Amino acid sequence: MATKRKPIRPVNTNMNFRPGGPDVSRSEAKGTRPTAAPTTIKEIIVTTIMYVCKKTIFFDTNLKVALYLGSLFVISLIGDFIPYPKTYFSRSDNLFNVYFVKIGWGWTLLFSLPFLVMTSIVLCCGDRKKMLTNHLPRIAIATFFWFFWTKLFNVIETSYGRCTARGFDSKSTCLRAGHLWNGFDISGHAFILIHSSLVLIEEARPIVKWESIKEHLRNELHNRSVAERSSTNPLRNLSDEQMKMLNFLYERLTPAIRTLFIGIAALQLLWDVMLVGTMLYYHKMIEKVVSGIIAILTWYFTYRFWYPSSSVLPDPAGSGCFFYQRERSDTFVYKRTPSLTTPITPTQRTPTTSGQVPMFMGLPIYANQRVANQASATPNTSNNSSEFL
Repeated sequence: MATKRKPIRPVNTNMNFRPGGPDVSRSEAKGTRPTAAPTTIKEIIVTTIMYVCKKTIFFDTNLKVALYLGSLFVISLIGDFIPYPKTYFSRSDNLFNVYFVKIGWGWTLLFSLPFLVMTSIVLCCGDRKKMLTNHLPRIAIATFFWFFWTKLFNVIETSYGRCTARGFDSKSTCLRAGHLWNGFDISGHAFILIHSSLVLIEEARPIVKWESIKEHLRNELHNRSVAERSSTNPLRNLSDEQMKMLNFLYERLTPAIRTLFIGIAALQLLWDVMLVGTMLYYHKMIEKVVSGIIAILTWYFTYRFWYPSSSVLPDPAGSGCFFYQRERSDTFVYKRTPSLTTPITPTQRTPTTSGQVPMFMGLPIYANQRVANQASATPNTSNNSSEFL
């Protein structure tokens, strides 16, 4: 008996996959963002080290300033009445005091100056003139205040002090004769340690969100390759020549910038440790408090008042041809005036070129647009309802 053969079902031509593998045409690829390259073990290690260093140095600056003042008063006051046990740090010839603190500003410049030059030349897209006029003066101003205050401290001590033995009117002759000179010796160590720490923290701020520049470059280069103009990318207003220079400098200088930042974080931690030693063993409480107040006022006048708000150069650290950092309480880079390079927040986004806002599952993506749509769909029962929304 012949068996019945089952009829062959027609092949469904509306398949949801491509038999020959993915073959995305250029028109279909338009609008898709390029993905980042796979992360290597070396990059994971570097990222971990950078994360630890950022957590160390970018402690809440306002709180840190308060801790500086409070500890200068409390710890120094206790030390004036209850002497602390002698340790290695109580010796004036200890290794850290001789080779680091006594030439502390030199160490600060060794790390902060090349870091400032490299980061600012990247953020200025290779514009050396802008880097020299808008950023380098910050280090010159900090150096001036270091020199001015330390010299003034010495003048005050020399002019208003006296020798323990009669017949010596100058500090130098008194000390050469083996006597002691009593004067109001404002602590230069406390000043230089606090001043250097705050300068290092402020000058290191460009490293915040530094890795995001790579993502912005990748997305903006893709947008330009498919003739798509982004409304949110901070690099959207850069010229092709600036984009090319930024891409080159970022790839070339980022390894050195990361190395210098690690050194800055280690040096700033050392300054804090040496400041504790100064609080415990050197100078009187009032001498250290006065020097700390002067250092903090100098930092506040320059980095929190002058650079962000004044029209006089220099610019704040982290500024340049584009703005890549978010507004956060302690990591926000202060800008003087808003510009086209300022990132657009979700409440400022505009509709797309087609006149339609981005939609997902029938609803606008942005919360403010959903509220506006709901308001337009709801009958207006009050004359003030539109103003309220």
